[in-house]
Amino acid sequence: MTGPRVVLVGSMGAGKTTVGEALAQRWGVGFRDTDEDVVATAGRPIADIFVTDGEEHFRALERAAVAAALAEHDGVLALGGGAVVDPGTRAALAGRTVVFLQVGLAEAVQRVGLGSSRPMLLGNVRGRIKTLLDERTPVYTEVASLVVDTDGIGPAEVAALIDARLEQARA
Repeated sequence: MTGPRVVLVGSMGAGKTTVGEALAQRWGVGFRDTDEDVVATAGRPIADIFVTDGEEHFRALERAAVAAALAEHDGVLALGGGAVVDPGTRAALAGRTVVFLQVGLAEAVQRVGLGSSRPMLLGNVRGRIKTLLDERTPVYTEVASLVVDTDGIGPAEVAALIDARLEQARA
């Protein structure tokens, strides 16, 4: 199967972009983030897409971005936090190396910040993150080949851990 060497999934604050960039650098491959692809395609920030066009429109753009990235990219790929909610995306991840970057509530809130401009966090940031973690963690676990807890460790350490655990799995 062609496509990304590894796909990173997890909630906001898990470190998908930061860890993905570190992992790509470690392996000497490219990095791609589907949230950045959506922003490039739409020509405006995700928060603007949510406010102007709604979540359904954003999810359609996201679904297309994920499908394109899975077909075109051969390095490290980070998906937006809600991408795996889509059944078609989950199906497209089958048979691929998917790493779930797991993060606890306290760490996610600290990383994202209470003054976040993320559209899924309007209102009570801590409460929304908890709800999203509760709703999405089973889905992240379902699609994952490997689960890595990111609490209390830096991106380079997480990248090294992923590298070592994938190497063990191949051995």
